[in-house]
Amino acid sequence: MNKIFLGGTCAESTWREELIKNLHVSYFNPVVEDWTEEMQAIEEDEKTYKCTIHLYVITKEMKGVFSIAEAVESVFNKSKRTIFFVIEEGFEEFQIKSLKAVEKLILNHGGIIKSDTSETIEDLADFLNSL
Repeated sequence: MNKIFLGGTCAESTWREELIKNLHVSYFNPVVEDWTEEMQAIEEDEKTYKCTIHLYVITKEMKGVFSIAEAVESVFNKSKRTIFFVIEEGFEEFQIKSLKAVEKLILNHGGIIKSDTSETIEDLADFLNSL
């Protein structure tokens, strides 16, 4: 049975809440109020041993680049299915160009790219529910 790791942008982004209300499959949401070493260990356990699908949603609220690194690392783990979804609204053209290069890298190594130019968060939930 699949379990989905909900990786990607945190900050003020609301994509997780929108996605979760439409999911009918098991998932792990790593976002917590108090990020402790214990919570970090729980996340690592979920991501490494319990989640078979790694989803990374990237939004304009992204403050750092760790989610990008996680997505690239994930696609090299052949026991996981990696899905990368960029919500382009709010990014500048040069940032979108860079994100497209990341998408190509992930796709070339067996990942799945979902594009917000043709899909919504609801479409993404439907896709995940079908896996």
